[in-house]
Amino acid sequence: MAPFLQSLFWGLLLLSVLVFIHEGGHYLAARLFNVRVKEFFLGMPCPLRLAHQSKDHGTLVGVTPILLGGYTMICGMEGQPDERMAAVLASVTRHGRVDVETVATEVGCELEEAYQMLATLADWASVEPYYDPELGEQPNQANWPRSFQTPARDAQMLTIYDKGHQLDGPGASAAGEARELPCAAEDFLAQERSHTYLGCNFWQRLLMLAMGPLFNIVTSIALVIVVYTGFGALTVLDVPTIGDIEAGSLAEQAGLEPGDTLVAINGLTFDTWEGMGDAIQAGLSAGGEMVIDYERAGEAATTSVMLEEGVEYEILGVTPTVERVHIPPLESARFAFSYAWQVATYVVQLLVPQHTMEILDNSTSVVGISRMAAEAANTSIEDFLMLASSISMSLGFMNLLPIPPLDGGKILVEVIQLVSRRTLSVRVQNWISYAGLAFFLFIFVFALKNDIFRLLF
Repeated sequence: MAPFLQSLFWGLLLLSVLVFIHEGGHYLAARLFNVRVKEFFLGMPCPLRLAHQSKDHGTLVGVTPILLGGYTMICGMEGQPDERMAAVLASVTRHGRVDVETVATEVGCELEEAYQMLATLADWASVEPYYDPELGEQPNQANWPRSFQTPARDAQMLTIYDKGHQLDGPGASAAGEARELPCAAEDFLAQERSHTYLGCNFWQRLLMLAMGPLFNIVTSIALVIVVYTGFGALTVLDVPTIGDIEAGSLAEQAGLEPGDTLVAINGLTFDTWEGMGDAIQAGLSAGGEMVIDYERAGEAATTSVMLEEGVEYEILGVTPTVERVHIPPLESARFAFSYAWQVATYVVQLLVPQHTMEILDNSTSVVGISRMAAEAANTSIEDFLMLASSISMSLGFMNLLPIPPLDGGKILVEVIQLVSRRTLSVRVQNWISYAGLAFFLFIFVFALKNDIFRLLF
């Protein structure tokens, strides 16, 4: 049980931090454009959670016990705009608190249509659901309540989610308190829309979607530079000095030891590890007695090993000497960008039919990542950081794949809408998302199967 708990701890720690960084990218981009962000959580949505609401920008920041991801609730990314929404918003604002039946009657629409528009406005944080305890309603219920209300607003009609709000200043109103519209209903709706994802231009929306994956990629590059420059990288020295001896190998039979420097094989001299390898292969191919000249502690010595006739030998059984070298930041960055290109190429191949199964065969799930995280943490801090860099890089590029509901898929939808000059309906976007989810469910199950097979066999 202890190894399992250890893998669970390190796996959750690693993935939680990387997901927090990812969602932090989305959050910061949204705040940059003054878009309302209702929630910023580590962990999947769950009624049980620890949270704190920021008094400055209203975002509910917290953590849930389901540490398998995270989410940022950016206003304006859900629901379907309707031409009657201005009248719905005006109705709620003037009443302060009103039941949906009254809204539907005033606007002249069906009850279900009123609920849909109110749900969209609630996603904008322009109205909020009112859960009446006398009716047995509570925030965690599956369906919407009977009534909606206006949120707390200041004299300028700004909410807690808006920059520069003064909810404790003169002219402010509490949640559920009626307010007169400061302008025409359509203008007020446009003002509210300007604080949402929908109110941003194409490039701002693209940046909000891309910042999550980009934060992961930048984090990965930064970790590589920190490890290679600060801790150093293990580098193979091109000298014929033995770093280690493989148990039961010809080298062990010959009496060689780590630290010995080979000088010649069957009289063929060399002064590099590569040259030594060529000489070893020549000696193994020749067969018979292999004579090895070497130096130990500065003294010359000779040994030999008899190669049996008819037996094919491939290695002597020695490994090179490695040394930890601190790499300059610029060179470390060059390596990190080269690695990023390799990962990007690898991820793109997932969409190429002739390479898809090959990529999936080498994939790993949360189970494999957790096991690797525990092993890396037990080895050294630099190994753990390099694993974090690898996972962060993969997470970043995977999320840029043009498959909904990934960030790349949402970017694809934005591009399609820009080119076609038409907004895809919620139904179409949902069907696209379902197809994408099915594809990634297949990937998850396949990767999990790989991990279970590796663990068992």
